[in-house]
Amino acid sequence: MLNTEIQGLMWVLVLAIAIFSFDKNTYKSLYKTSARQTGVLACALVFALLWRIKAGILTGLDLHILGITAATLILGWRLAILSSLLASALLFSFGQVSFNLLPVQILIGAFIPILLSYLSFVVCYHYLPKHFFVYIFVCAFITAGFIACIKISLGALFYFSLGQYNWQELADNYVYLSAIIWFPEAMLNGMAITILITYRPHWVKTFYDKDYLDS
Repeated sequence: MLNTEIQGLMWVLVLAIAIFSFDKNTYKSLYKTSARQTGVLACALVFALLWRIKAGILTGLDLHILGITAATLILGWRLAILSSLLASALLFSFGQVSFNLLPVQILIGAFIPILLSYLSFVVCYHYLPKHFFVYIFVCAFITAGFIACIKISLGALFYFSLGQYNWQELADNYVYLSAIIWFPEAMLNGMAITILITYRPHWVKTFYDKDYLDS
């Protein structure tokens, strides 16, 4: 369980990132575009389903598919933040996440992976060849696998810093599982992006035809 001070700090960080993600033009476009609204809600439902199917031994350290990298590439980081908030609210309302652990779920399980996924896309876009397969394998597949491992590492470090678990417990029951989860995470995100940019490229906000198909 998180003490009041830590929980308060986590909520402050969640609120700060949520406010920072707000952009008037993005939300004005969202309001006017029904397809984009459907995308945000669909990603929120997918998040909720993926995060609901979880396994774990240590309290607060569950193992599940994130699906965040694909959603970030599809929606952009600002709307991915919104979708993750909707999904977290849905899970909380159905009693799947306790209020005490909710800020950790949002911050470490959603916001940070979303920001890192988008950072990876930006770096790839500016410094790697703009090619169809680079987008799939680097921006989606490889990034998703790394993000899964980073999320596990951050969760372990967070609870270790609180003194809730010792490192041996974390390593044996959580950190080592990153060797298992990275591939299905990478595969799911990579396949989702491959299908979408093949059949519905206009649904993927970060996929620019003139860059990735004309190169």
